[in-house]
Amino acid sequence: MCGGCKFHEFPYEATIPVKVEDDYPTLTFNSKEDVWDVIRLIIEETKESSLQLNKKFDMATSVKTQLPFFACNNIMFKKEYQKDVERYLYCENFGVPPYRGSYSDQPSKWVQKSYLIKKALNKIKEKATSNGE
Repeated sequence: MCGGCKFHEFPYEATIPVKVEDDYPTLTFNSKEDVWDVIRLIIEETKESSLQLNKKFDMATSVKTQLPFFACNNIMFKKEYQKDVERYLYCENFGVPPYRGSYSDQPSKWVQKSYLIKKALNKIKEKATSNGE
C-alpha cells in the first residue's frame, strides 16, 4: 500500500461514493475484495449513467476519480503490472522486442497487455495536452 493514507490498512470504514437505496452508506472494509465490490458498483453506476444520458463515460476514469474517497490508490497496483509497464517503456525507448524473435513470436498475452498499456499512456498524454502541460 501507500504507507500513509487513511485507507492504508484494513480494517477501516469509509463512505462510498455510490448511492445505495437513496443513501451513501459507510462500510467497513476488511480486504481488497471489499474494495473491488465497491469498484463493481461504480462500474455499474457508470454504465447506467452512460445509457441514461446517452454519453460514453470512461470506466477507468470514473473508478480512478472516485477511488480516493474510499480506498488507497495503490490497491489497484500490482508489481506484475508495474513490471509490464517498465518492459513496455524500455522496449519503446530502445526499439527492442520484449521477447526474443519477431512479432509473431511474442506471447499473445504480452501483445494484449502492450495494447492496453499504449492506450493508457496515450490517454495520459492527451489529458496532459488538453490541460496545457
